[in-house]
Amino acid sequence: MSSPAPQSAGSARDLVEKLCAPVPDFPLPGIIFRDLTPVFADAAAFRTVIDALIEPFQGTFDVVAGIEARGFLLAAAVGYAAGTGVVTVRKAGKLPRAVHSEAYDLEYGQATLEIHRDAVTPGTRVLLLDDVLATGGTLAAAARLFERGDAEVVGCGVVLELEALAGRGLLPGRRVHALSTL
Repeated sequence: MSSPAPQSAGSARDLVEKLCAPVPDFPLPGIIFRDLTPVFADAAAFRTVIDALIEPFQGTFDVVAGIEARGFLLAAAVGYAAGTGVVTVRKAGKLPRAVHSEAYDLEYGQATLEIHRDAVTPGTRVLLLDDVLATGGTLAAAARLFERGDAEVVGCGVVLELEALAGRGLLPGRRVHALSTL
């Protein structure tokens, strides 16, 4: 099976808007899920997205933290491109060593995130990445986890921001960079 052919060049915003696939009534009736996997599957679009996520934060971070699950893809690519390490922010119960845990609200429920207590040392500059900024709960919880370990969260990067859900409201004073907004 061959990979999809790369799309024509364009800005990160243009490519996200062109390739993002809206899925109605997922995971619950009334919710429109914004599926970014077609963006990630397109080589040219993925490279453009990764470059655009790094650009505003270039030189300001020591490690990239990706939030489960699509944030892992972004963090791994950004970490590789920037020459930094990668830390995973996992759902509860997935990590084998001592963890910091943080509960938060989703737009359709509640969840808990965890990081290993020794994931970063005090003073480490962390760039948080996730695919979508919706209500802001996930990014806010992840930031609190790193700050509990005396790390500095230098910013939050997302591919898509759903402005109607006002997620930035849970991230006051934080530098947030979204490649595209709806």
